[in-house]
Amino acid sequence: MPHGQVSGGVRQHLPLIIADPRGAYDVIVIDGQVRPTLGVEEEFHVLDPATGDLVPAARQVLRRDQGDAGPELQRTTVETSTGIHRDLADLRADLLARRRELAEAAGSLGLAIASVGTVPTSGSGGSQVFPDRRYEWMAAEYRHLVDEQQVCACQVHVGVDDRDLAVRITRRIRAWLPVLLAMSASSPFFQGGDTGYASYRTVVVSRWPTVGPPPDFASAEEYDRTVATLIESGVISDAGMIYFDARLSARYPTVEIRVPDACPSVDDAVLLAALAGPAAGRQLAGGPVRPGRVPDRPGHAARGAGRRGGTGPVRPHPAGAGGHRRLADRARVGRGAAGPRPLRAPPTGRIRKRPFRGRHHRRPRRRDDGRLTKPSAPPAS
Repeated sequence: MPHGQVSGGVRQHLPLIIADPRGAYDVIVIDGQVRPTLGVEEEFHVLDPATGDLVPAARQVLRRDQGDAGPELQRTTVETSTGIHRDLADLRADLLARRRELAEAAGSLGLAIASVGTVPTSGSGGSQVFPDRRYEWMAAEYRHLVDEQQVCACQVHVGVDDRDLAVRITRRIRAWLPVLLAMSASSPFFQGGDTGYASYRTVVVSRWPTVGPPPDFASAEEYDRTVATLIESGVISDAGMIYFDARLSARYPTVEIRVPDACPSVDDAVLLAALAGPAAGRQLAGGPVRPGRVPDRPGHAARGAGRRGGTGPVRPHPAGAGGHRRLADRARVGRGAAGPRPLRAPPTGRIRKRPFRGRHHRRPRRRDDGRLTKPSAPPAS
């Protein structure tokens, strides 16, 4: 299906859901070897297709869903999780299947789903948390912060069984996380207006106590001790509230890269996985990391990436303006029997030039009350 079209022919004017079946990649290859397994979690807004407004109908959509989608914090949001994959073509097919199932479930209720960091009415309130004890505790503890968490992310899981190694990987990939954010930025709107940010989602979530670049832990033991202290002190309710930009997953034996915005295009989500997986995988042979603190340049770079997205250099960052290209150089992607070859300019160029990241995403209409509503339909790609 073309961008912005859901099953049943209902046309959406936000740049959402199903992507064109082009540009898939077959295998991740690093130094001639296939490396870590990958999985992707995607979050989706539930919308009124006529107005683009958020609808607190997650429970109804999940009842209709034929897959295994699950709830998120807000009733206006749902989440899908892929299986475990080595092959990027299989990962892409899995993402597409889950998006189609969810779109059909929403469409049967006259609703739509949007995989994008924010929509114009994000943060406007009018919703409640999903009925779950954990979410209700968060709402009671953090109140207004929870009210505004109508944002969506794309999270990439990289399989790492050794938790000490996983901690080292989170330290080694910190410098590349702002690049992934810049490449995925899709949340300029909030509370009915254009914020001037490419990723305002990063501003919204930054108020949680554990958000930011992963700390400089020396071992899994130190990581676990810190998490336990945060829980015992009442700062967080459980390990799932560790929101570092890259963390040890609380549910799976993975490094979970949490920094990207939700991706309107499936191909963008696959590209993020294609870059994030090798970025982490290269560290398997990277040798030990010396203990000690390092300057928080990734934190400053992440704020710059959230402000400008892919329209400018990610600074201060060692890769500078060429960050996305240098990260791509680290990932070698093969197509079928042709064998491995570098990830070339068109895929990274495509993610930088997608309409939702540029001027087109900032062409919303205004309703009679003056508030922003959905942008016009993106051109076919």
